[in-house]
Amino acid sequence: MEIKNKKILVTGAGGFIGSHLAETLVRKGAKVKALIHYNSNNHWGWLEDSDLRDDMEVISGDVRDNFMMEKITKDVDIVFNLAALIAIPYSYQAPESYIETNIKGALNIAQAGLRNDISKIIQISTSEVYGTAKYVPIDEDHPLQPQSPYSASKIGSDSIMLSHFLSFNLPVVIARPFNTYGPRQSARAVIPTIISQLLQSSRIEIGDTSTTRDFNYVADTCKGLISLAESDKTIGEVINIGSNTEISIKELITLIAVELEVEPKIVVSNERQRPSKSEVKRLVCNNGKIKKMTAYSPEITIKKGLSLTIKWFKDNLSKYKSDIYNI
Repeated sequence: MEIKNKKILVTGAGGFIGSHLAETLVRKGAKVKALIHYNSNNHWGWLEDSDLRDDMEVISGDVRDNFMMEKITKDVDIVFNLAALIAIPYSYQAPESYIETNIKGALNIAQAGLRNDISKIIQISTSEVYGTAKYVPIDEDHPLQPQSPYSASKIGSDSIMLSHFLSFNLPVVIARPFNTYGPRQSARAVIPTIISQLLQSSRIEIGDTSTTRDFNYVADTCKGLISLAESDKTIGEVINIGSNTEISIKELITLIAVELEVEPKIVVSNERQRPSKSEVKRLVCNNGKIKKMTAYSPEITIKKGLSLTIKWFKDNLSKYKSDIYNI
């Protein structure tokens, strides 16, 4: 399925990955509807200042509203469902919000997809559903471990989508990106946390620095998502998107500090650590399946991606409150 000229709905389009994906789809010639979470200021999130916002139809709404999801998916070919609450620390405080948005939102999109005969739905999952690795690299058969309310809600939303594939033949793909980073990422994520603090001081407050992750630049994640939409082999499948590389948070701090020419003073903050049983110690992706099913291969190294991200943060630091711990 070629993306060009397809009518595509991106939910969560005002967010970090969603805004990049919507822009990438426009550049590829798609006709994009961008769903932004409704707010009284009519603010379009990261699309507010996008050079391409006039090339897409921006809609304010809420994925939790079943009637609206049915309405805006009419005449749509493909849906990328990125609408979600994603901050893990906040999920400890407001778990019901995650159930309402992530699980009910997925149900609404699935039901709308059935009623409006959508050609393909790409449900964006997360590597957090795997929990701490029982083996590495993590393939799609790895056990699921709900180590946070956020993780549990994403396991639930994936299951809702897959149940509609198995029960009603809804054409669904579960895309499971590992840790995406880049310009526009939320301040609560680890890379923006490190960069924004080190741009202002050598002192950095952080949580557990021994944990490891498979970091992927946002352009590579978008490339992977689009490859899943274009492939005829992916329907009904769960597919990882990652780089097959692993780096600890401590090593990450060193790379960023070298780029910024700063000698970091690391302070481990109890406030920034997850509950001990909730901490995901190790995540590294086995990306063999996506490479086999599509032409996808990540292109941007961690050093290049960090350099691009740091450059963007230098120009946009005023948008972040780096002196406040964002949950």
